Amino acid sequence: MKLLSLCLFLTASLLLLDHNSTLAEQYNPLKTTENSSSKPIDITMRDKNRDRNIPLRIYLPAQKQAAPVVLFSHGLGGSRTGCQYLGEHWSARGYVVVYMQHAGSDETVWKGVPLLERLKALKSATTLQNTVDRYQDVSAVLDQLSLWNNDATSQFHKKLDLRHIGMSGHSFGAITTQGVSGQAWRLVGQRFTDPRIEAAVMFSPSAQGKTDPALSFGEVKIPWMLLTGTKDTSPINDTTVEDRRKVYQGLPDTIDKYELVLIDAPHSAFADGTERPGRFRRNPKYHEEILAVTTAFWDTYLRQNEQARVWLQGKPCQQQLDPKDEWQFQTRSGKKAKE
Repeated sequence: MKLLSLCLFLTASLLLLDHNSTLAEQYNPLKTTENSSSKPIDITMRDKNRDRNIPLRIYLPAQKQAAPVVLFSHGLGGSRTGCQYLGEHWSARGYVVVYMQHAGSDETVWKGVPLLERLKALKSATTLQNTVDRYQDVSAVLDQLSLWNNDATSQFHKKLDLRHIGMSGHSFGAITTQGVSGQAWRLVGQRFTDPRIEAAVMFSPSAQGKTDPALSFGEVKIPWMLLTGTKDTSPINDTTVEDRRKVYQGLPDTIDKYELVLIDAPHSAFADGTERPGRFRRNPKYHEEILAVTTAFWDTYLRQNEQARVWLQGKPCQQQLDPKDEWQFQTRSGKKAKE
C-alpha cells in the first residue's frame, strides 16, 4: 500500500512538472505583436491641493478593454521622456504606462547650469522635501487617473484597470517607488505607502543610511522586484552596490521577492540615453533581460498569469539571463532560487 501511494505521488509530481514545463515553453515575455501599442500622450495634470503641475507621458495599449496601469518615476535630473524602452514594451504587452515628471528633482535642476557645476546642482536637489513631493506626486496622479477613467469626456475614459496598479522607477525613482510601496521611515512609519499599488519594480534601489534594512523594509506587504548591477554605484550620494543589495536582505519572507544583479552593469545600464564616444557602451543584452523579467513580473502579479509565474520562477527565466548574472527569489509559499 505504501509502495502504491509512493508511485501515485511520483506520477502526480512528474505530471505537474511536465505541465509546468509546457506552460513555461508557451510563454514568452519578449513577444509583441505589430501595432500592439500607440504613440505616447504628453499631458500635464494640475494638483490643486499642492498648487503643483505634474507632467505626464502616457502609453495606451492598442486594445479596447481596460488595461492594468504601471507608473514610472524618473531618476534625479530626469524627465518623463526617460527609459522609454520600458514603456514601449510594457504597453505593447497590454499595460497603460504612466511616466511622471517630478518638479524640483527633474531635468530643470541641471539644464542651463555650467558643466562643472552640474553635479553640485544635482546633489542640492536630493532634499527631504523633494522626496516627499515625489511620494505625494504618485498619490495625486493615481487620484487624477481615477477621475479621467470615470469621465466620459476624457480620452482615458474606461481605459484604465485601476484595480491592478504597478509602481516602478530608477534611482531616485526607485527610492520614490520604495516609499509608496511599503518602505517604513523613522518616526512616520509607512505614512506614504499607497494601498492602491499591487506590485513594485525598482531599478537601482537603495537602503536608508545606516538603518537596519529589516526596519525599513520588513513591513512590505506586496511583491517586489529589485534590479541592479555589479558596477551600479552613484557619485551623487556615494551609494555602493552593497547598499543597493541591502534592500532585498531587509524584505520579509511573507511576500514574493526577486533580485537580479546584472554582471558588469553600471547605473546607466537601466537608462536609454544616447551613448557618447569614450563612455560606457551598454550591453544590448541588458535591456532584453530587463524587459523579460519585469514583463513576466507584471504578468504574474497584475494579471495573475500562471504561465508567467511558471516562467519567472523556473528554468526559462534563468536561461534568459547571462550565466554570470546573480538571480534570486523567494516566494511566501517557501519556493526559493539563487543562481
